[in-house]
Amino acid sequence: MHTVGRRRFFVLGMCCALSLARHDALSARPRQTPAAFRWPTGRAAVSLSFDDARTSQVDEGLAALKKMGVKVTFFVTPGGVEKRVDGWKQAVTDGHEIANHSMTHPCSGNYAFSSANALETYTLESMAQQLDEANARIEKLLGVKPTTFAYPCGQKFVGRDRNVKSYVPLIAERFLVGRGYLDESPNNPALTDLAQAMGTAFDDMDFVQMKSIVDGAAADGRWVIFAGHEIGRKAYQTTDLGALGQLSAYLKDPANGIWLGTVGEVGAYVRDRQREAAAR
Repeated sequence: MHTVGRRRFFVLGMCCALSLARHDALSARPRQTPAAFRWPTGRAAVSLSFDDARTSQVDEGLAALKKMGVKVTFFVTPGGVEKRVDGWKQAVTDGHEIANHSMTHPCSGNYAFSSANALETYTLESMAQQLDEANARIEKLLGVKPTTFAYPCGQKFVGRDRNVKSYVPLIAERFLVGRGYLDESPNNPALTDLAQAMGTAFDDMDFVQMKSIVDGAAADGRWVIFAGHEIGRKAYQTTDLGALGQLSAYLKDPANGIWLGTVGEVGAYVRDRQREAAAR
């Protein structure tokens, strides 16, 4: 082999060795994972939430939830509350969290039900009015001021094309937590942006499917925010009461190491731990 060739071979070999050594060193470093986050009890946290103030939530859900001994977060619209005001007052009395889901539930106009209430036609100013008016109406109806929010349809924009803007900052200004929908992961509590926390749909699921999500989150020390709609028998956009009962029993069993709390309760804990970590 020529001298130049040998030298090139030697340099390439050294580079590969250094690259491998660097990879090994990086792999040996402690990883910043959710497991380093300390929950007050157990290995993970779970919140149960329901959207839209649907009548089944008070007609079917409240008695069942009381029997299960669990507290949930209801993301409501004022119009939905007005259909069952007494029922929603009972939800407050029972200790459930009442949260904001906007005034009129605007989503993309690509959804037929929202074609006349499309986010593409909104501005940040009109969305701010949606949020503030909903909070004021809910407080007037039920005597509680919401501190958490769920994005209708999980969508976080207003406007269209080059004029599209995120309304996440509006949520961050007004609420402790803004929950998404149809997201693909539970929340890493050390890193999650509470203004756009992940929401996991659990309508249409059986208990085995719900448990699988919880167990996966527990393995990584994460926070699952389940999001449902109707409460009753398993069907489209309906959280099955039987599966919900099994899930609640599983979450409440101390042997499983899960903290079951409302979105507001868990969100406040996550916020405080994030602030402590930032101050160190």
